[in-house]
Amino acid sequence: MPRTRTVHSDPTQPPAKRPMPAKTSSGSLEEEIRRRAYELYELRGREDGFAEEDWTRAEREVRDRRGLRSA
Repeated sequence: MPRTRTVHSDPTQPPAKRPMPAKTSSGSLEEEIRRRAYELYELRGREDGFAEEDWTRAEREVRDRRGLRSA
């Protein structure tokens, strides 16, 4: 089966199949992940097709920075 990529229909939103992270007292974890995923998208020159990879990387980076376990 060929590998498919998720297209950024709205790069400020997480891919639909990703669970929504919980909010924390120090701000919205989801919002921080969303911002980082969008930064990754922009750093790549706004190339579509990497939404899930961007979200996963952003989630890992933000959770690591906050000292949280991965979901």
